[in-house]
Amino acid sequence: MRSYHWWRTVLFLIPAISLYTIVLGAISLISTLFDRSGNFAHRCARAWSRLILTTTGVDVTVTGLERLDPSRSYVFAANHQSLYDIPIVFASLPFQLRIIAKESLGKIPFMGWHLLRAGHLLVDRSNPGVGVVKKMARLAAAGHSLIVFPEGTRSVDGTIGRFKGGSFVIALHSALPIVPITITGSRHVMTKGQVTVRPGRVTLTVHEPIDTASMPRDAARDLADRVRAVVAAPGH
Repeated sequence: MRSYHWWRTVLFLIPAISLYTIVLGAISLISTLFDRSGNFAHRCARAWSRLILTTTGVDVTVTGLERLDPSRSYVFAANHQSLYDIPIVFASLPFQLRIIAKESLGKIPFMGWHLLRAGHLLVDRSNPGVGVVKKMARLAAAGHSLIVFPEGTRSVDGTIGRFKGGSFVIALHSALPIVPITITGSRHVMTKGQVTVRPGRVTLTVHEPIDTASMPRDAARDLADRVRAVVAAPGH
């Protein structure tokens, strides 16, 4: 027999979240006709995130925000346990966030249009290139920050995988500080490969920023391993 949470997901959460996505996605896309900075679109993304978390019953505790300077731009690097990690991060971090996504997503109607017009970073991850570095520099100049999930995929059992180096190449070339982020508990809300969503408690820990300004540009692999060690440290 199907569980209560499965029926709740199918009959209530999926329709509700679909409605939030359609309405706020449309408002966000329309707003880019008048606000090319994407700042209003980001406000829509935060509203969308909070609605999803509240409707689902996800309580997020955030620690470590005092380590950050609100006037600076950062590259936030988080572990990835669940589809819910994206709304968790957007709802929890009071920064103008932009995501890094595959270049091919820009060709998808509506979603791709939104990513492009709202200022998100679409890259060929096999060859980031100079153009991506210039785009990141423009984002930083506008006071925007980047959120990346360097594992590249969601963890099934909570084990934090190897961090890929591509996003750290961008951070090094842009001389932006890296902020390790540990998300704990989100895999119990929605496990990879399952439809069922459950209420839950999640902790998002913001670690001390790592300055990259003095690092050599070929240090991406070492930096990725260093950030992963912080994110995966016991007790977070």
